[in-house]
Amino acid sequence: MLEGCEPWPPEAVERYRRSGYWGDETLASLLREVAATDGDRVALVCGSRTVSYAHLDAWADRLAGGLYRLGIRRGDRIVVQLPNVPEFAAVAIAAFRLGALPVFALPAHRRSEITYLCAHTDAVAYLTTGTAAGFDHRQLAAEVRREVPGLRHVLIADDDAGEFTPLSVVDGPPVPAEVDPAEVAFFLLSGGTTGTPKLIPRTHRDYDFQIRATAAEMGFDADGVYLAALPVSHNAALGCPGLLGALRAGGRVVLASSPSPDEVFPLVAREQVTLTTLMPAYLPLWADLAGIFRADLSAVTIEVGGAPLAPAVAQRAEAALGCTITRWFGMAEGLLVFTRRDEPLEVRTGTEGLPLSAGDEILVVDDEDRPVPPGTSGELLARGPTVLRGYYRAADYNVRAFTTDGFLRTGDRVRLDENGRLVVLGRIKDVVNRGGEKVPPEEVEGHLLTHGQVREAAVIGVADAVLGEKTCAVVVAAGEPPTLAELRDWLTGRGVADYKLPDRLVVVTGLPRTGVGKIDKAALVATVTDRDV
Repeated sequence: MLEGCEPWPPEAVERYRRSGYWGDETLASLLREVAATDGDRVALVCGSRTVSYAHLDAWADRLAGGLYRLGIRRGDRIVVQLPNVPEFAAVAIAAFRLGALPVFALPAHRRSEITYLCAHTDAVAYLTTGTAAGFDHRQLAAEVRREVPGLRHVLIADDDAGEFTPLSVVDGPPVPAEVDPAEVAFFLLSGGTTGTPKLIPRTHRDYDFQIRATAAEMGFDADGVYLAALPVSHNAALGCPGLLGALRAGGRVVLASSPSPDEVFPLVAREQVTLTTLMPAYLPLWADLAGIFRADLSAVTIEVGGAPLAPAVAQRAEAALGCTITRWFGMAEGLLVFTRRDEPLEVRTGTEGLPLSAGDEILVVDDEDRPVPPGTSGELLARGPTVLRGYYRAADYNVRAFTTDGFLRTGDRVRLDENGRLVVLGRIKDVVNRGGEKVPPEEVEGHLLTHGQVREAAVIGVADAVLGEKTCAVVVAAGEPPTLAELRDWLTGRGVADYKLPDRLVVVTGLPRTGVGKIDKAALVATVTDRDV
């Protein structure tokens, strides 16, 4: 057992197996059945590249054999940093078959993050690309290798690999799969906005259940086409059902470099996309430009999550796009709560919905871990067949992050409605302390987004000599920017308490974001000064 990767207790293992959540499948078996029975079926589309199931299956086998020839063995960690390209799928499945453990870094990570991940995991290899989005990852690789002497191999998914090994020459005969469903299959990164990321171990059986169950809930089968517009190294586009779930179902995956409408709208039409995943910030942009591109998304279900989503924004976007929006609250740690496609509009866009399975246990508790009644806010605790029991090499943190009976403390402030559906109110610590009055930013942001002149909004606290903190609204305007007075009047008209009204307004052209697409409030606080507004 890897350090900190606590196993589920025996009684939970037996219960999850008896309930059918966990079986004996491993992620090493991805592709096998379709490759054998319908090998010419298209698995991946990326620009002008098309990869069949048979080709991807054989490619993954050869890569697994090549990694073995390099001396990489079962349990060895490999930091993988690739954009949305076919090589990502081939490398991931090869590692699953070999039993090596990929650590999925994000394309936006740089020296600080990659060096940390390689050193923290004792990685034997770092696998990245050449130049992507104008950045030369080979130079990054050189810096990382100098700082992490234990790194034995640097592999570049580009024929111009410089001083490193091109991935194209990593080849060898297939190796027998020796993985067990209970073993860790790979590591995801925690989605926090500050500090070093925690490493989240995902096992073969828990992630296989996740990708199968989310595909079933979204009605995704062999006829489905999944558009990966967000990074596939992130849980949302990797396994909800994402890249891996689409391949498990025998569907087609279309890989895009970004969610930009000028790229994705033609792909939706050409590939007849049925499902995609999106951050809330892109919804207004898609809605505004759909008419210009004459985009028809009537057959598309959009999973929206990763940040607060105002119901008014979701409903306006659904009307403009003609799509079906499902709202998601998901964590790389395993908890998935979302609305279903067949639920009423106000449910799909006004709540985060219900957990993935009946095996998921969620509690809303007060500061002393006592359950609170429905309608009352508190911290969300969770455990279940996909929720981890411990972060990798984080013993001290695990003591604080989990209850003694295995519930994960999510740090999210939520409530349950009368039907048991989750409503996320914000982070426990994401509160502006305005002279002793606690202002919840997400609540105010949700109201701001209903204003017709606001495209995006973030509420932060800025230092004040009298109150300690004042509330600052940072907005991206939709057309003519609103004034502070207009926004305060608007919020008052919506019944918002006076102490929650923003004291300042800063209008910007865009909000800074973390590598996983969340608004980077730490960066906002650092850049917003006492300038006149």
